[in-house]
Amino acid sequence: MKLIKTTEAAGHVLCHDMTQIIPGVTKDALFRKGHIVTEEDIPLLLSIGKDRLYVWEQDDTKYHENEAADILRSLCQNEYMSATEPKEGKIELIAETDGLFLVDEERLIRLNSLGEMMIATRHGNFPVKKGDKLAGARVIPLVIEKEKMEEARRAVGNEPLLALLPYKKKRAGIVTTGNEVFYGRIEDKFGPVVEAKLEEFGVDVLGQTIMNDDPDKISASIREWLEQGADFVVCTGGMSVDPDDTTPTAIKNTGAEIISYGAPVLPGAMFLMAYTKDKRPVVGLPGCVMYAKRTIFDLVLPKIMADVEVTKQDLARLGMGGLCLGCATCIFPNCGFGK
Repeated sequence: MKLIKTTEAAGHVLCHDMTQIIPGVTKDALFRKGHIVTEEDIPLLLSIGKDRLYVWEQDDTKYHENEAADILRSLCQNEYMSATEPKEGKIELIAETDGLFLVDEERLIRLNSLGEMMIATRHGNFPVKKGDKLAGARVIPLVIEKEKMEEARRAVGNEPLLALLPYKKKRAGIVTTGNEVFYGRIEDKFGPVVEAKLEEFGVDVLGQTIMNDDPDKISASIREWLEQGADFVVCTGGMSVDPDDTTPTAIKNTGAEIISYGAPVLPGAMFLMAYTKDKRPVVGLPGCVMYAKRTIFDLVLPKIMADVEVTKQDLARLGMGGLCLGCATCIFPNCGFGK
């Protein structure tokens, strides 16, 4: 650092905070360390008695912390995010739409292992709302070697580390199975729950078919909704291993490829995920969805709505964190469920 006249400080970077004291009113930093002095700042600095300033010497091999923070922002941001102004080497990304938030964990670890810089995000594979904070990035030193930032660019590559995928407008059909409901022995409680969850994501529910435990008729009902233009079909009931629970067989008989029958999630172990040949999802929901506040369906539905394919490996990864604790006050998705 070097000592210069304040009147010549425009464009230079302050090496320490500049404190302003007004008795009975304030004692706070007028300018923070790392601030780049402008012409408008000079009268204010003179007014607090700063005729000379310690500033960083200009160096073409280094970035100021705010410049470097903006580079970190560029390595993360996609088109559905906005950024705050960099301040003291820190910058944040904010969601500009409701959607599914994704993080490339491997590349994030690679960057955070470089040292002198960091990016912290909320958990990926989860829904976010417009206005939610998604990530914060910061450069640790006041100045950083330009070559270090080039190393960061090489570690990340050309694709953003983060993605926010808006939900698509979709239509769905519901097929509810079970002799007890079909013959009017009990009232259907499943359909209204599923409809409410779908409506949270703006899904246009085409309708609900209530069918007995005949697998051929269940298959026909699924095909009918698909033929009517449903983007996906939700099947409820008949998902256990009892001999008269035939929904998994019916889904298979439609020609859909079953990705997984079963998931390491509680509530939701008997979940079924399948795709038709044209990649439309057909899901089989276990009974827990009818009465539990949050289940496997809450972890999978955001991906369906963002057109992200659910794989067998995706479901397998849910094992660690797949136990819902059934808290008295549910704060999902801001909890450990599914993480």
